[in-house]
Amino acid sequence: MTTSNGYTFELDENVERTPVRFKNRYGIEIAGDLYLPKNVPGKLPALALSGPFGAVKEQSSGLYANEYARRGYAALAFDPSFTGESGGEVRDVASPDIYTEDFSAAVDFLGRLDLVDRERIGLHAICGLSGMALTAAAADTRIKAVATSSMYDMSRSMSRSYQDSYTPEQRHEVVDHLSRQRWADVDSGTFARGLHEVPFDEDGHLITAGTLFPETLPEDPNPVLARFFEYYRTERGSHPRSINSTTAWTATTPQAFFAFPLMANIDLLTRPALLVAGADAHSRYYSEDVHATAPDTTELLIVPDADHVDLYDRKDLIPFDRLDEFFTKNLA
Repeated sequence: MTTSNGYTFELDENVERTPVRFKNRYGIEIAGDLYLPKNVPGKLPALALSGPFGAVKEQSSGLYANEYARRGYAALAFDPSFTGESGGEVRDVASPDIYTEDFSAAVDFLGRLDLVDRERIGLHAICGLSGMALTAAAADTRIKAVATSSMYDMSRSMSRSYQDSYTPEQRHEVVDHLSRQRWADVDSGTFARGLHEVPFDEDGHLITAGTLFPETLPEDPNPVLARFFEYYRTERGSHPRSINSTTAWTATTPQAFFAFPLMANIDLLTRPALLVAGADAHSRYYSEDVHATAPDTTELLIVPDADHVDLYDRKDLIPFDRLDEFFTKNLA
């Protein structure tokens, strides 16, 4: 439920929350909330958090940061570039490169705080920002450990569709559709909105839409659509700055994800990673495939009776004790 101050969760009485701003190496100002435990002396371990893809810091990442701060971490929940309260134009465009950089910029910010031990900084990402967090950890050795919840590899999702279901012909058709959309945007002087995971109907025709979710659910909806709708379009998780709650990404957003395969250098991930997925999640295979690719550095934790969206905010299902144990060990 959205609280009176715009957050979808209540701030813990033992935690302080402060709005902060910092810039990434592209000069874009990132908006974040810094969560700190009250009255904890000494240098703290720190975590930077973001996600899900299309969400804002007042939603799931803030809920996680609030819980981590309650447990003794300095936790920074931030809006990725071009979204929420962060800077960057055009609005609501996603970049796998810049979003990966945003995590390293968050490490820059945390490491300059007097109360943070810069040798004990990790990441936790949710849903679609998880791929960027893993990519950042593979390229930035200052990141000592990384955890993901309901991981999505957005490059794979956009360029190959769910369960890699695009045919070669469909992949080419999507690329052509995005390319022609660029002409439309240039000619109109505006940036159209569209589906970042472009589907096809039963007759093989490409589907377009200007919003991610309908105003109301149809009868007998797709179960995955229903679960996302229940979070983003109801009081449970809706937020006016969340792309998923209000509109859609810019229609040409998938182009960068065709060009930037997030998991290309997963072999460089030498820091420990904990991949948390719901047993009933439609996205579970992303975490399983990363674990299979990098079994020596990743650990896979499957949460019984949980689906993809449950790990956004169901504190009765999110394994915070296990996550705390993971970071306590690997940020020691």
